[in-house]
Amino acid sequence: MKLHQVTVAAAAALVLSLTAAGCGSDGGGGTGGGTSGATGAATSGATGGATGGGKKITVGIKFDQPGIGLKTPDGKYTGFDVDVATYVAKQLGHNPEDIVWKEAKSADRETLLQRGDVDFIAASYSITPARSEKVDFAGPYLLAHQDVLIRADDDSIKTPADLNNKKLCSVTGSTSAQNVKTKIAPNAQLQEYGGYSECLTGLENKVIDALTTDDSILAGYAAQPQFKGKFKLGGFKMSNENYGIGVQKGSELKAQINTALEKMVQDGSWDAAVKKNFGPADYHNEPAPQIGVIVS
Repeated sequence: MKLHQVTVAAAAALVLSLTAAGCGSDGGGGTGGGTSGATGAATSGATGGATGGGKKITVGIKFDQPGIGLKTPDGKYTGFDVDVATYVAKQLGHNPEDIVWKEAKSADRETLLQRGDVDFIAASYSITPARSEKVDFAGPYLLAHQDVLIRADDDSIKTPADLNNKKLCSVTGSTSAQNVKTKIAPNAQLQEYGGYSECLTGLENKVIDALTTDDSILAGYAAQPQFKGKFKLGGFKMSNENYGIGVQKGSELKAQINTALEKMVQDGSWDAAVKKNFGPADYHNEPAPQIGVIVS
């Protein structure tokens, strides 16, 4: 793995933000455990800046990824990204009830930020050079890896090469399964379904042999009560995915969010959020990443 430091300018901005945070008032502690009941309300757009005082803040998350970002049938929001975003918002001066949650589908994330529809996005948002040309990223706050999910009683897949001649599933349009087929197991039989839930059903019914995407997403699904004990992660670490919090290009929120993320790690709330959301899947997560350092 290669580590890439942020630029000198970015580092200087972070130092300044830390100094300012030390001189200013504390927005409150908050933990990852108190976010599952946060609910949103309708809004016409983002607040344009996190000033606290009961003002609304609009945050983009996934609505359909258990363990990461999920809108439940009763209108609540759960997941690791939700916990991280709620903690960050608290440090910016916003209580959970001040947060307006907005769905941030993968294809829409840059547009939502560029139009100012959200203040920031925490939605399994991997930091890449192409995306960094359009938006800025705070973090990273989680290092994930491409992995596979297999049945708990399947001992035939012990290495990535064992995926050869296996039925490998991912969602339509995803690059994950194609990466495996072109780079690791060229004889894998690629199956593309409309959603991860369909892949899970196929995996449970032995129609497919493995499901591939980020290990954090796989762990979130495997941790759901209806799947308890049925699946396991391969632990293959086939890529590095540095999850960042997206903000508008040039936004001062980047430095403020970095400060909040550092505090979340230091006070134990980050570890608590990982255990809460991924623990049931026996997810062997990487330690909290160093802010501003990208692992390639």
